[in-house]
Amino acid sequence: MSPRPKKARNCEGNFCGMAFKPTGTPLHELRQIELHLDELEVLRLCDRESLTQEEAGERMGVSRGTIQRIITVARKKVAAALTEGAALIFVRDEEE
Repeated sequence: MSPRPKKARNCEGNFCGMAFKPTGTPLHELRQIELHLDELEVLRLCDRESLTQEEAGERMGVSRGTIQRIITVARKKVAAALTEGAALIFVRDEEE
């Protein structure tokens, strides 16, 4: 059996190709961690706008459980980038 197709997620902004990195070190010398746009959007909604996971799910058109899975991965990636001095590269999902 193949997995279900990925549900379309409503994301604001266009950050594709942008990066967040430590200053003073060229991007090509840093470990690069990909942060997908849906992960960035969940961080924005839950952590910046202080929405509940259920409210964020309604805004993005997905379930609360999906939001919970996305935010767990996103927070680990951001924590790794901050503590290890890696770069966050914002990428669009291949299905979008």
